[in-house]
Amino acid sequence: METLPAPPAPAAAPTSAANLDADLSALLFDEQADPAVVSERLRVQPLAMLECAVVVSETRRTPSRAATSAARANLAALDGVGPAAIRDALTRMLVCREVDVALQWLHQAGLLGKYLPELEVTVDFSQEAGRKHKDVWEHTKQVVRQAVPRPMVRWAALLHDIGKVPTRTFTGDGKVHFHGHSEVGARMFDPIARRFAFDRPERDKIRFLILHHLRANQYETSWTDSAIRRFERETCDHLDDLLDLSRADITSKRPGRRNDLLTQISELSRRIEALRAEDAKQPPLPTGVGSEIMTRFSLPPSRLIGDLKRKLDAAIESGELEPRRECGYYCDWLEAQGAIPKPTAP
Repeated sequence: METLPAPPAPAAAPTSAANLDADLSALLFDEQADPAVVSERLRVQPLAMLECAVVVSETRRTPSRAATSAARANLAALDGVGPAAIRDALTRMLVCREVDVALQWLHQAGLLGKYLPELEVTVDFSQEAGRKHKDVWEHTKQVVRQAVPRPMVRWAALLHDIGKVPTRTFTGDGKVHFHGHSEVGARMFDPIARRFAFDRPERDKIRFLILHHLRANQYETSWTDSAIRRFERETCDHLDDLLDLSRADITSKRPGRRNDLLTQISELSRRIEALRAEDAKQPPLPTGVGSEIMTRFSLPPSRLIGDLKRKLDAAIESGELEPRRECGYYCDWLEAQGAIPKPTAP
């Protein structure tokens, strides 16, 4: 008897990032639902307000008017929810595709003002006089949506411009300036980090990205190789995240300007990679520099020779010395620095 092939397995249901049961989700997104029932459910299950934002970020569907009003009315119910749970829900929301819509709903529901008042005040806060599209909040939502969906990059994108509110100044010709907003924003992040109980590595990364979010966009082709090495050294483990945040922070509506800025960041990235490859093939100090130091200064093999070579490496990394020069160049520098110990009297 011929055996019939097994029927194909049913397609797996798409996995949602939201921790929201189907019944409650249906209730909160139903325009016909009883507002009193919706409000009571959110009072009893307040974290569902933030889980709604995760659904919005996944699907672009927005909760019903009753659910939005109920969220505003029940914000105090969230006071009993721990910071880790709040942070977790916001992080899941941030990494989804429709995050800009979810952020706008957070604002409408009063959740943005409750948890991120530093961001709430950027709504309708203009970056340029008379130009609505330069609103800081609209810019922020676009940057978050454009950022790679890595949690810490998205958090940094969300908060990168919070320092603009306290630093905005106007000049006599009507121009707007935000001098030092990166530094101010990084300091403003410190209480936010405590509010959401970020762990130390997460806190350090987000703060670093906020503080330095303008640096990559300041790159010019005239930067020397030493300047490129210094940029890489100072950004260290955050380099890829910083470059990705810088790309996301380009929101110009002029295609030519946007392409120029993206090309500029790509060129910086290529130069960093080229110098990495060059340094991997050929170390900055020439072979034999240790022997040259011993011969020229009549020094015996010792730990001192290694210390002097490390001093030279540090000077190359800082841009004070050029890499891959002749040995005499480095010996001259050590002598000029007074780094060679004077011989002891017999």
